[in-house]
Amino acid sequence: MAKLSRRELARLAGGITAARAVRLSAQAPARPTYIGPLTGVTANLDDRRFDPVAYTHDLFAAAPRQLRFLARTRGEAEAWQKTLRAKLTELIGGFPAARSPLRPVTLETRRFAGYTREKIVFDSRPGVSVLGYLLFPEKAPRPAPLMICVPGHGRGVDDIVGIDEQGGDRTDKAGYQHDFAIQVAEAGIAAMAIEPMGFGCRRDAVNARIGLSRKACDPVAGAAMLVGQTIIGWRVWDIMRTIDYLATRTEIDQHRIGCMGISGGGTVTVFSTALEPRIRAALVSGYLNTFRDSIGSIVHCSDNYVPGMLNWAEMHDLAGLIAPRPLFVESGEKDNIFPIRASIESFNEVRKIYDVFGAADRVEQEVFPEEHLFWGKRGIPFLARHLSA
Repeated sequence: MAKLSRRELARLAGGITAARAVRLSAQAPARPTYIGPLTGVTANLDDRRFDPVAYTHDLFAAAPRQLRFLARTRGEAEAWQKTLRAKLTELIGGFPAARSPLRPVTLETRRFAGYTREKIVFDSRPGVSVLGYLLFPEKAPRPAPLMICVPGHGRGVDDIVGIDEQGGDRTDKAGYQHDFAIQVAEAGIAAMAIEPMGFGCRRDAVNARIGLSRKACDPVAGAAMLVGQTIIGWRVWDIMRTIDYLATRTEIDQHRIGCMGISGGGTVTVFSTALEPRIRAALVSGYLNTFRDSIGSIVHCSDNYVPGMLNWAEMHDLAGLIAPRPLFVESGEKDNIFPIRASIESFNEVRKIYDVFGAADRVEQEVFPEEHLFWGKRGIPFLARHLSA
């Protein structure tokens, strides 16, 4: 018998050990991945529930929604709107009793292919300044219809007016928002794109130092709630003051102003259009859903929350406050933060409200085969059609 070297003996021993380990692993059940103190425990837990989201769903199901839409006639619907608007204003923290001076300044005017773009600042209240870009199409009539454009979470207003991460011009309409303010201008409608509080140049110094894409909704959203207000209410007031500013511009038709936004901008659009009658049309992209299935079930920024909201109304009730003004809703089939099933469910409830107002021809939804992004293929023509009337 040939004598084995030490190396060969070691290799043989290793093979035997590995084979034995394989046999043992085949015999023993795999240990579950440890995810907490109850991993692998099954006894005495049949009637126990530890998932807090499941508990909140129970609360959502039992929420009274005391001002849910139940009207059967237009008169009843109008009375319901008046009551819910008052309650919604209270829930978001109310608005200032007086309008302080706007003190507007135009910082820059530039000409692009087909439109001019002004960079403007004004004050929405003492100690709070707003930045906006006014895009005016060269071929637009005067006075022109206008859409107030509100970006979602990201770099802020830069992402909807064609400004890249170095502050230069871009032409490819990149990102999930696809420079939709420029798309509006290209459709012959003026656009006023504003920087929401908590984004871009309207961030606190700590968050701003982290980088351009760092949102700063926190700590502002939490701070607002600590004083009995909400960042939603503050952003809605910014929209109202934007309309006040636009009233000083003779080239804008004050009777044909709309509002639109994607994601968090969609939030602002719903709440603003619900509460501001001067907004004549709205496009809500990547937002209309149910509070139950979106911000109540999936991680969202704290700027989405209004304390006590479901005691009074669901999201489709709020959208019903827009009726009978034109409303277009677009929803992505693959949107993973505003699930499509709930978006369709919510829209169907909104449509019932429009039916009571006799305005079924003024509300539409487009479901498109993409993720959480701005689409606009039917929405912008919808706005052009209704704002030209």
